[in-house]
Amino acid sequence: MHIKTTKCNRFCLVASVTNRELFHHSEVQAGFEALFRSFDSEVQFQYFKSFRRIRISFRDALAAAEARLRLHKTDFNGKEMRLYFAQSVHIGSPRLEPPKPEKQFLISPPASPPVGWEQAQDATPVINYDLLCAISKLGPGGKYELHTATPTTPSVVVHVCDDERGDSSAPDDSDQDDKPRPPRPKIIQTRRPDYTPRVEQ
Repeated sequence: MHIKTTKCNRFCLVASVTNRELFHHSEVQAGFEALFRSFDSEVQFQYFKSFRRIRISFRDALAAAEARLRLHKTDFNGKEMRLYFAQSVHIGSPRLEPPKPEKQFLISPPASPPVGWEQAQDATPVINYDLLCAISKLGPGGKYELHTATPTTPSVVVHVCDDERGDSSAPDDSDQDDKPRPPRPKIIQTRRPDYTPRVEQ
């Protein structure tokens, strides 16, 4: 778990201003910077227009504290100005740490199986010999009840289709060569309805 820590920078102030002219007119910026240069002649300014914030960096922490004490919540160009000490946020360590060992078995492919894992043996396949025997006895025109009806469920019955040639015996190769095969039924496609053109307004 990463720990979030906040550290205060005693050499830097952040000014929160609502006056938009400060970010567009150099004359207004010169007047704003003059307020802080009276505390430190080499103070530096960074303007963040989108956030309406100004970062003010001092060489001396005492000068920054005195400027904040005297100028906080004062009026500048008709608007209130607020000053805060800049803060730096540090989360966790500067390096990317690997995941915890107890979660590694969830990664595919896993580095190693979890503790206590054993390979399962394949189960023996179940063969229903009664069902195979009943299917082998089926012939054309016969039927076989797979499931007996109950008061709440219907019965399931399999009906075997008759042979196309009308004989129940399976012909051998010689019979198939002598007798011609019946023609396949022709599939009649559904006719497309008549198209009536329409004039759209």
